[in-house]
Amino acid sequence: MSETLTHPEVGGDHLTDQDAALRRWTHDTPGPIKIGSDEHRKMFCRMLLDTHDPYRPAVLDWPKLEVDALRRLTSLPIWDIAVQTEGRASIRVKTYAATVTEPLLREAIEMDGDEEARHKVVLSHLVQAYGIELAPEPHYAPPKDAEWAWMFTGYSECIDSFFAFGLFRSAQRSGFFPAELVETFEPVIQEEARHILFFVNWVAWYRKTIPWWRRPWHSLRVGAIWIKLIWDRVAIARGIDADGVAHDSNFLPANREVLGDALKPREMIELCLKEDTDRMSGYDPRLLRPTLVPALARLALRFMKR
Repeated sequence: MSETLTHPEVGGDHLTDQDAALRRWTHDTPGPIKIGSDEHRKMFCRMLLDTHDPYRPAVLDWPKLEVDALRRLTSLPIWDIAVQTEGRASIRVKTYAATVTEPLLREAIEMDGDEEARHKVVLSHLVQAYGIELAPEPHYAPPKDAEWAWMFTGYSECIDSFFAFGLFRSAQRSGFFPAELVETFEPVIQEEARHILFFVNWVAWYRKTIPWWRRPWHSLRVGAIWIKLIWDRVAIARGIDADGVAHDSNFLPANREVLGDALKPREMIELCLKEDTDRMSGYDPRLLRPTLVPALARLALRFMKR
């Protein structure tokens, strides 16, 4: 991984002012920026703060859906997990933010936590608007190990967002999500791209700034997080969530023809890779991008038949 990246070129396709504010951002300091430096920290913090979209969930216009579209939406067995995931993410991020002493970094992480909480409110308003019944929510207790919980949330989002990007675009193409609903949810999906971009730069910066003798322990913690993340996702694929509660494990196989736009696994992975690149492309190229999940996806493509 390169320690510095060059300054970006200005240009690109036309976007509305609102979209451009969310999807395009360039740091105002020219020239190479060293990973792990104070300027690097300032860059990824300002990216998150400057691209914040101040929409309010309470005033989102939920479109009236046709009968078939409403049936498809309400039949998805994902809403309990989605709402609870955002609830846990918010308390984990905010708990870690409270431990940070550097003012700008703390402000940015607090913003991240606020946006996670807002995602939960958006989902709650959606299920209310369309009459989707949810299981009672658990109590979201602050984590005992704030740093572990923050990193677990960040790496988890790196996995989930990569596949969500492709599924969201595929659902749009297939008509599974009506155009009006896609427009309402688009800022939420793009916010997740900003979150993982911020997180991977924080990881690189943090590892450079901690004493050398703490780095092996940090690497062990990261490895343990990835093991748990893989274990949790295997459990969810079998229909059991991270808390041991059974869910419908046939969600993707049963809905692939409509939600997945009838895409084969290889086509879906290729779409995820394209969407991941597109959603990151508008931000300053000196910011590091998530690489592990895309690299694993490309590796998987090598073993798939065309």
